[in-house]
Amino acid sequence: MPMKTTNVASTVAPPPAGTNDLRPLKPLADIPIGWWPWAAGLLSAMAMAALWSWLRRHRVERPVPAIVIPPHVRARQRLEQALSLISDPRLFCIAVSDATRLYLEERFDLHAPERTTEEFLQELRRTHHLNSDQKLTLGEFLEQCDLVKFARFEPTETELRSLHRIAERLIDETAPALAEIASPGQGAALAPNNRRPAP
Repeated sequence: MPMKTTNVASTVAPPPAGTNDLRPLKPLADIPIGWWPWAAGLLSAMAMAALWSWLRRHRVERPVPAIVIPPHVRARQRLEQALSLISDPRLFCIAVSDATRLYLEERFDLHAPERTTEEFLQELRRTHHLNSDQKLTLGEFLEQCDLVKFARFEPTETELRSLHRIAERLIDETAPALAEIASPGQGAALAPNNRRPAP
């Protein structure tokens, strides 16, 4: 089949001269910014500063745990220091008896430092913290120290070292067992074999 063609005439008039050119850009419009963004920023900064300051003032200080030295350890330290005074029997006996008395007060709440030897020995007879041998040894020890402190008795260095050993032995025998150190608050003494001494 033969192809038919049709001629079409355009009736659209061409645009006037100059109307096909691009127009220049208009400048950006100025949009006025209000004061509220500045105020919001300032308030936020002030709130952050106030929060930081409050947290700094009210932060919980973690207390440094105090190192608790058990009474028997302190007593041993005092006895060790007393050895430096052995050339002066009176000062040595004061230091050794004070170390022992302070130990008994801290360990068993016996008010040894505040009492005379006689008053303390009376209280000692009623206590269950020491056994009968320990009470006897402690009484003799304190009386020997008093002879040097008040009666100006002049013991030999050997006798002074013997007093020192008596104090050490008493402290070692009445020191708390490991279980008692782990859970303090028990009043009665435990002997080294972890049994309560006989009254």
